[in-house]
Amino acid sequence: MSENSTQKWTAGAATGIGSMPGGDAREAAKTVTGSLETFPYLPELPARGPGADMIGRTLGMLVEVYGHVEPSGWRISDRPGRDTRRAHSWLGEDLDALEEFTQGYEGPLKVSAVGPWTLAAALELRNGEAAVGDPGACRDLAASLAEGLRGHLADVRRRIPGARVVLQLDEPSLTAVLQGRVKTASGYRTHRAVDRAVVEGALRDLVAVAEGGPVVVHSCAPEVPFGLLRRAGVTGVSFDFSLLTEREEETIGEAVEGGTTLFAGVVPGVDSRLSDPAGSVMGVRTLWRRLGLAPGTLSESVVITPSCGLAGASPAYARSALAHCVRAARSLTDNPE
Repeated sequence: MSENSTQKWTAGAATGIGSMPGGDAREAAKTVTGSLETFPYLPELPARGPGADMIGRTLGMLVEVYGHVEPSGWRISDRPGRDTRRAHSWLGEDLDALEEFTQGYEGPLKVSAVGPWTLAAALELRNGEAAVGDPGACRDLAASLAEGLRGHLADVRRRIPGARVVLQLDEPSLTAVLQGRVKTASGYRTHRAVDRAVVEGALRDLVAVAEGGPVVVHSCAPEVPFGLLRRAGVTGVSFDFSLLTEREEETIGEAVEGGTTLFAGVVPGVDSRLSDPAGSVMGVRTLWRRLGLAPGTLSESVVITPSCGLAGASPAYARSALAHCVRAARSLTDNPE
């Protein structure tokens, strides 16, 4: 087992991904902390507009790198402007709300930021091209993100001193970066694939920012690079379970045996009819049997989540989905076979 396998949450844990519907920070924090009593997280509320979306929120954390909104998306700026100030304001409001509803809380608490490669794929340079096409810009972004996250994690620990802070890096574009599928500004070409060793190294540097705390990488895209993430030293990998294919099973098995926790997204992120909790995790049990892993390790090695963020769901469904995750996770503990 790897040094990252130290248990950071209770067996049979469940948590969310990041985004929630609506624009009321207090209501979102109340829902998350009430539904996920043993593993809450800091919600994102992108419905509020630019700066509250995941790219904007993360841009607001960067040190000496600023951004503003163009019709094509977020673009690097020379100095902080209205959009950067808005991002700071939204994040402060979200942290105030979470702090209010976690008084006296002790246990894991997840916060998220966009990882360096999805940030580089989404953020435009001044010429309108994605930063991922410029190795120097990628290095600068990763360094700025590392510095910003150090401050963010320190702020969360100060506000909620009993929390064991879990850092989630959102990397939905990671596979596209590795495979050279990020389009240029014209849309007619794609940026060259980034070398896997460079990608892995940048992620390893971000893992180090947590100073021994758990780091989870989330991607709701197909073909999550489990092996690369394991080598980068992440504690867990969060993914949409429905997108797994048989050819990924061997690397998943190796990751689990190496101590990596699977954050299995088994509950739909948009309004759907939910099956019984045991039915939602039937595929996880089946995978465990195919991999030949001991049933007793299942609830310790898997955290149950929605398949992705819940921003596109109704408020009622979002509450139901989080509660369903908790019950589904409990069923893995009660009946791992």
